[in-house]
Amino acid sequence: MKATQLLHNLGQSLWLDNITRDLLNSGTLKRYVDDLSVTGLTSNPTIFDHAIKNSTAYDAAIREKLSKGKSGEALFFELALEDITRASDLFRPVYDQTDGVDGWVSLEVSPLLAHDTASTLAAARDLHARAGRPNLFIKIPGTKEGLPAIEEAIFAGIPINVTLLFSREQYLAAAEAFLRGVERRIDAGRKPTVGSVASVFVSRWDSAVMGKVPDSLRDQLGIAIAMRTYKAYRGLLASPRWQRVFNAGARPQRLLWASTGTKDPKASDVLYIKALAAPFTVNTMPEGTLKALADHGELGTILPADGGDCEEVLGQFAKAGIDVESLAARLQDEGAKSFVKSWNELMAVITSKSAALKDAVAG
Repeated sequence: MKATQLLHNLGQSLWLDNITRDLLNSGTLKRYVDDLSVTGLTSNPTIFDHAIKNSTAYDAAIREKLSKGKSGEALFFELALEDITRASDLFRPVYDQTDGVDGWVSLEVSPLLAHDTASTLAAARDLHARAGRPNLFIKIPGTKEGLPAIEEAIFAGIPINVTLLFSREQYLAAAEAFLRGVERRIDAGRKPTVGSVASVFVSRWDSAVMGKVPDSLRDQLGIAIAMRTYKAYRGLLASPRWQRVFNAGARPQRLLWASTGTKDPKASDVLYIKALAAPFTVNTMPEGTLKALADHGELGTILPADGGDCEEVLGQFAKAGIDVESLAARLQDEGAKSFVKSWNELMAVITSKSAALKDAVAG
């Protein structure tokens, strides 16, 4: 049995961290669903940037939208929504079969809005309404300004993938925003079943401290942070406050492992996948990591609910001079800035492709 199937049987959802029109058109995404137990998908500005830049699959659609006077951001979101809705429809049977637990796809609001609460909420409402699919998560970063937008979006009934979380504390703040939104729905007499995941980024921790800690600690920080966060997640699910909302019909906000592709060439290509195997969580992985996992026959141990030895490991990093709290803040800030950079590159690709296609038509 493939390790992808073993992981699925364990109770962890495998999502693909990629979307391209070629993946959809070629039937490859459908094959991943059928053969590799993939039950959802995430996207981000970097993914769309690479997809549009490195393919001619979007050219005809760009031409058509140009002829209708579309350009820039408006043109991009039309392209993205076409891909995302097709993926949503592909995963709809999973969504229906699991009664809305699984089968989700994610689309991000413009990262330029990461520090603008009102505009983030307005964009989330607009994109969700335009997509018209129940199994679409709108991605909102868990920044200080993003948290109120997350609460308001949940209260409005918009399913949210909280992105750019790096630490236990950042995760708990996102979970609090979700919970407040759900509690307000219950108080208002609304149905409390609004889907959400909280995405904790893992591998960037190890990239950030590479060469700054003893070799004995290499590639251990991300996993230790994840284990600490998982303990907090399990504690929240068991808390009286959360159990009250579950009793009222709400669904838990699942923990999602993001950034799980191995960056260190000396480490296993499935390092983070095997280390973070845990029921009732999601792991969203790049294509290369998904394929590598399918080639492996075994998984290893399940993530301990009590966090295992994470505090001991984190103590060793503290002794090595790593201030985890300040690094978490830096990683979130850098993550937001890198998405802005990718967004600007994406807009430049849209502009240059649009100009080239216009010239080709004129010529």
